[in-house]
Amino acid sequence: MAPKSTKDQIERWEAYRDNLMRSTPLPVEDEITRRARIIKLEKNSESWFAYYFPAYYSSPSAPFHRKATERLLKNNRWYEVRRWSRELAKSTRGMMEDIYMAMTGRARNFLLVSHTYDNAEELLMPYLINLESNARLISDYGTQKGFRQWEMGDFVTRKGCSFRAIGAGQSPRGTRNEAVRPEVIRIDDIDTDERCRNEKRVQDTWDWVEQALIPTVSVSGNVRIVFQGNLISKNSIIARSSDKADHVDTINTRDKNGKSTWPDKNTEEHIDWLLSKISYNSIQKEYYNNPIIQGTVFKEVTWGKCPKLSEFRFLAAYGDPAPSNKENKDNCYKALFLIGQFEGKFYIFTGYLEQVKNAKFVQWYYDIEEYAKQRTQVYNYIENNSLQDPFYEQVFQPLFFSVGKEKGHYVHVTPDVRKKPDKFARIEGNLEPLNRQGRLIFNEDEKTNPHMLRLEDQFRNFAANTTSHIDGPDAIEGGVFMLNQKIIASEPITLGVRKGGSKKY
Repeated sequence: MAPKSTKDQIERWEAYRDNLMRSTPLPVEDEITRRARIIKLEKNSESWFAYYFPAYYSSPSAPFHRKATERLLKNNRWYEVRRWSRELAKSTRGMMEDIYMAMTGRARNFLLVSHTYDNAEELLMPYLINLESNARLISDYGTQKGFRQWEMGDFVTRKGCSFRAIGAGQSPRGTRNEAVRPEVIRIDDIDTDERCRNEKRVQDTWDWVEQALIPTVSVSGNVRIVFQGNLISKNSIIARSSDKADHVDTINTRDKNGKSTWPDKNTEEHIDWLLSKISYNSIQKEYYNNPIIQGTVFKEVTWGKCPKLSEFRFLAAYGDPAPSNKENKDNCYKALFLIGQFEGKFYIFTGYLEQVKNAKFVQWYYDIEEYAKQRTQVYNYIENNSLQDPFYEQVFQPLFFSVGKEKGHYVHVTPDVRKKPDKFARIEGNLEPLNRQGRLIFNEDEKTNPHMLRLEDQFRNFAANTTSHIDGPDAIEGGVFMLNQKIIASEPITLGVRKGGSKKY
């Protein structure tokens, strides 16, 4: 039956049901063939999903999908956290698994939990529609619509499998299905940004999970508990449940080699386009299970008009090479920025901040050279600390020589070999006063440059506990330091006469 709701929801329900019925046409086969097909399908969950849910199975499953289902089905007592990125079919995979277990007799009592009852009911809606209107399920397993309870959010199939939606904090009492306690608890989308910002609310919800929800299961019976959702905050239910789980499955949009984890559905081009439209913070939180704590050092950055390049005595192009030669979306960023000092202010003209290969990093120096077009002197620097040496000498020197030979001229780069203090203290101590006084200026003409926007994000997320993705601020600190050293070295020495006739040098 349709949910007791608004006209729009009823119309959406009916359209969804009609589309489902059209997507599950029945094959023409005799009874023996039908029974043989069912037996064969039930032995292979992926084949079962593909046959009964063609509308959802539009792209072949990825290895991580299949491994997760295999773990769930082979373990009768199981607690797993699926920290899967957006667009990796967390809820759809969960629905197919639950209906498979219901149809094949593996479980009879299912709870679907979310951050509110309405959201849990929304997530449970495809279950009900499939059990009510999926022609293939009905043909092979009989009519599912029950006699005694068939309402959105709480229904029991004709063969006695119960499904119930529960919002976080609601009483889960009364969730027995006759003598059967909950056998599958699926906690889906329980974290919200608003809740995760409040430590007490997260703790209260976690107390409810541990003290009210999980104790509904049988101590000795079969039970499968699955938390599913990406890690949007370190203060979250997903984070806390990960400490208890038999298995934590963390799947990002891209794998450790920077490739799509589900290429049959999410191509590299699709991912690149989408990620280019949202902020660095959102990318890390929603697609890489890497929630970033908002920084406390650089709460704002200043965008402003830069003086003409010809007004500067010289500029510094400072690069942080990040010793990795992979375009891996989880690696450190390589960085190169062009910086100038004028009348006490430091201007960041343009630059690059991306996970790229070494050859691309070297090319950036030539791109900076083209940007400056000899309107002023540019001094090129590259970080070469103890972690990167002899990497610079063995890798980058030959690469700069090779690229220069190919282009017919060479970019001369000076390694920064100073012994640097703690990174956080160095960046905070050298840049925070400049930024606070409005003396660190981002070029407003570059405000649509994704590299400059990434730099802004890394500044705004910089904090004492930041351990990664601060390569941009690190490069800016290097450039500012080198400019200061150059300015001091280039100041003319003045000669004066002391009283008594001695000279001052």
